Amino acid sequence: MFKKVLIAEDIDTVNLGLIDELSKVFDFEIQHAKYCDDALLKFKKAMLDNKPFDLLISDLSFIQDHRNCKLHSGEDLSRAILTLQPETKIIIYSIDDRPQKIKSLLKNPGINGYICKGRESSKEMISTIKNLAENDIYLAPDLVHLLNQEPAYEIQDYDISLLKELSHGYSQDDISKNLKAKGINPSSVSSIEKRINKLKIYFKAKNTVHLIAQVKDFGLI
Repeated sequence: MFKKVLIAEDIDTVNLGLIDELSKVFDFEIQHAKYCDDALLKFKKAMLDNKPFDLLISDLSFIQDHRNCKLHSGEDLSRAILTLQPETKIIIYSIDDRPQKIKSLLKNPGINGYICKGRESSKEMISTIKNLAENDIYLAPDLVHLLNQEPAYEIQDYDISLLKELSHGYSQDDISKNLKAKGINPSSVSSIEKRINKLKIYFKAKNTVHLIAQVKDFGLI
């Protein structure tokens, strides 16, 4: 079982509520931080004291205020912590329930669990922590069902290349030339147009600008 847990969450009520629920079930030490930068400092100090955290629970989004921070999201914090201590287990605790976003996060090495904030999220957190003590990855059954309900279409490297070209403002003709130069196929204008339309449908985007905004929001580019 875990010995020391760090919670990164900028909403006091969520922080205190989660700490209270976990303290009823577990006897591990719990510390928390409202800013990702502060969470990383706590993590570094714990390592120097030879009393490292072995579990991070982090929100994805943090409200920006007057303070100038280097780390702005749970993803930034997770990457920084895994660089320092790769064996740390990480649970993302977020209101974001978009399947594509969750799938993209779970593909990242080091993300061991994902919990959507909601009515039963405290119970799911307790269950996830218990399961992660024995497993590398654990998802609540409801979340597994949600992910399985998604269309079978999977975003491919080709799609990412295409979306990056679009985000740089290139026309379909320019993209065709760029893809041909890189040896990426299919590279014809008609193939590119069909793929863009397919991506618009998949992401429920009204136009190309909306499509780019959507995929950036998902963290795909």
